[in-house]
Amino acid sequence: MEFAFTDEQQMIAETARAFFVENATSERTRKAMADDGIDRVLWSDFCQELGLSGIGLPESAGGAGLGMVELAIIAEAAGAQVAAFPMLGSLVQAGQAIAAGGTDAQRAEWLPQIISGEVISGYFHDAAMQSQADRLTGGSRFVTHGVGADVFVVTDTKQVWIVRADAPGVSIDTQTSMDQTRPFAHVQLDDAPGERLPDAAAALAAAHRAAFIAVAAEALGGAQACLDRTVAYSKERIQFGRPIGSFQAYKHRLADMMVEIEQARSAVYWAACAVDEGSEEASMAVHAAKSFATDTFFRCAGDMIQLHGGIGFTWEHDAHLFFKRARSLQTMLGSGSWHREKIATMILGEAA
Repeated sequence: MEFAFTDEQQMIAETARAFFVENATSERTRKAMADDGIDRVLWSDFCQELGLSGIGLPESAGGAGLGMVELAIIAEAAGAQVAAFPMLGSLVQAGQAIAAGGTDAQRAEWLPQIISGEVISGYFHDAAMQSQADRLTGGSRFVTHGVGADVFVVTDTKQVWIVRADAPGVSIDTQTSMDQTRPFAHVQLDDAPGERLPDAAAALAAAHRAAFIAVAAEALGGAQACLDRTVAYSKERIQFGRPIGSFQAYKHRLADMMVEIEQARSAVYWAACAVDEGSEEASMAVHAAKSFATDTFFRCAGDMIQLHGGIGFTWEHDAHLFFKRARSLQTMLGSGSWHREKIATMILGEAA
């Protein structure tokens, strides 16, 4: 398959890259890390001024009506700067779930506010959630940007609810997270009122597909940034009277990173394109993209630290931000082993 961006997609990519490079700076990201992990100005500008927050969501709800390829483009640009904002939980997981499985009234109430950034939504799953007459008891310790959320989309294995963060029975506690640019919260529900989405199967499928693609694309952007920053450093750092990038062993490591990244790029946009086109390969493709891209990011982030030498291990250098984000993405939404087992089952059936 030969894949290339359309002129419109290329314009979206250039616009998104320029926006995040200018606004998702290291200084602002570190400031957000000291708070709740959300750069509020970045989030507001992304949603209201850039106008790309509605990508992947229906036009009828105020979205742009575009697909997963465009969503991947945005996620890749955000990942390249390790942007500290709640796109994954709010726009991708919760937004997709409500758009696919909610009633017209639920979509009209929540999606415009989520797209505009006025409301931040968290998303979490608890297979042991207890529900009686839509009163929920359960919770999760791994709710991304949960402290800053106004509402939660909550799932068990078969049902999906909307729960307001200020509802009685909802408690939210800050967790100590490795990736401080996307901190976790412990959200506990104790007989909390929930509003059920009528089509839970559609909501779960849409949220999972979009989240796998977004995380994979974000990892791709992070891996590419690791390579780009390391190449730039290799031209500046002088050792034995010459740039360290001129040494053969160093060049081989950079070449290995590039090969891995290009493979990840193919996997990510194969998955996004397969979902948009309704291909039979879509289910396999999203698992492949998530596992391969996040593993690639982790390897590249580790190489970035090593190839920067002593400075790469310091708090002042941004390499640790990429490394921690990469490690977090590896385990988020299922480990690589889990996704590869899913692929094996699809190919081999019971023999897997």
